[in-house]
Amino acid sequence: MVEVSRSFPGPPEVQAVRAVDLTIESGDYISIVGPSGSGKSTLLHLLGLLDRPSSGTYRLDGVDVSTLSERQRASLRGERIGFVFQAFHLLAHRTVLENVALSMLYSRVGRKERLDRARTALERVGLGHRMDFEPTTLSGGERQRVAIARALVSRPSLLLADEPTGNLDSQNAEAILAVFDELHRDGITIAVITHDVGVSNHARRRVRIVDGQLTEAVGGAVG
Repeated sequence: MVEVSRSFPGPPEVQAVRAVDLTIESGDYISIVGPSGSGKSTLLHLLGLLDRPSSGTYRLDGVDVSTLSERQRASLRGERIGFVFQAFHLLAHRTVLENVALSMLYSRVGRKERLDRARTALERVGLGHRMDFEPTTLSGGERQRVAIARALVSRPSLLLADEPTGNLDSQNAEAILAVFDELHRDGITIAVITHDVGVSNHARRRVRIVDGQLTEAVGGAVG
């Protein structure tokens, strides 16, 4: 991101993100921390191609996304970005395997490969023994791991997590953070939006956003 801003019309006009310069390299593990109303969610929506900046340039894997149509942005989002949210958003009456595989339903991947990829993703997050269970029978931590597997199944370039431990107790939260640590060791690029310092401390880079402006901890590289 170079000089990226996002404003919303008023009155008064709201400057949610202000001239942000941010580079996320392949293999990074970055946390974006800030209080409520600081611009975290707006920045997440911009990074995830869920919203467009009012000004500035955002390149994803070298592609200037400001030049793309909404259909092209949706296609790029589906192929390159995985999302993990505070709420699990799982289908209650589908199995864990089906929940993960269904995320690729509208891709050009055939049914057999979708199921094979879903099994691999679930094994990766330690849920190979829960594939035939329904989400309602799982703990909160297990359901969040299903959500992580669903995000990974398309083999994204960037994994975006929005308050991923917000609905979990401390024990399950640590288990989820351990999954992120392992994914980072495997080379997955991760950006976590959080207000929790304990969550942010797992990241290798820490950025703070206040009133739409970014600052980075010493040792990081914003550019």
